Amino acid sequence: MSDNKYFAEGSSSFSNVRQRTTPSRYESQKRRDWTTFGHYLKSQRPPVPLFQCDCSHVLNYLRYLDQFGKTKVHHQGCMFYGQSEPSPAPCICPLRQAWGSLDSLIGRLRAAYEENGGSHEANPFASGEIRVYLREIREFQANARGLPYKKKKKKTINQSVGSEEPS
Repeated sequence: MSDNKYFAEGSSSFSNVRQRTTPSRYESQKRRDWTTFGHYLKSQRPPVPLFQCDCSHVLNYLRYLDQFGKTKVHHQGCMFYGQSEPSPAPCICPLRQAWGSLDSLIGRLRAAYEENGGSHEANPFASGEIRVYLREIREFQANARGLPYKKKKKKTINQSVGSEEPS
């Protein structure tokens, strides 16, 4: 039996080989995000080398991405500001990147930076300015929707076991 036929028959060896060669969805997104950020830096005038960027470049990139967002974020002057239900009528408020999308993006870029040779200490994606920016975006978007952001509490082992047993 040839090797090709053996793999074509759907053996477990084929799935193991495939898993090793096909990156996960997260790894694919991380590589795509890293490449896109690199292209963004190259398009700047003057171009910025990847490992010379700082948190101001990252903040400018996040602001640049806002124009491609799909989340309606109402301004304080809009009649729909603070309403938790989607607006029944159109308004002129802009579409923005959702906070969760930006937070995930920064997490992937932070990991990619270090995987591509950047030092942990100099990682611009892990700076305090980025955390503050993300917190402000989260709070602003929560207020615009009328739903204050509440951090989820982690369940302890006793709480999760206790909730399974009848009272």
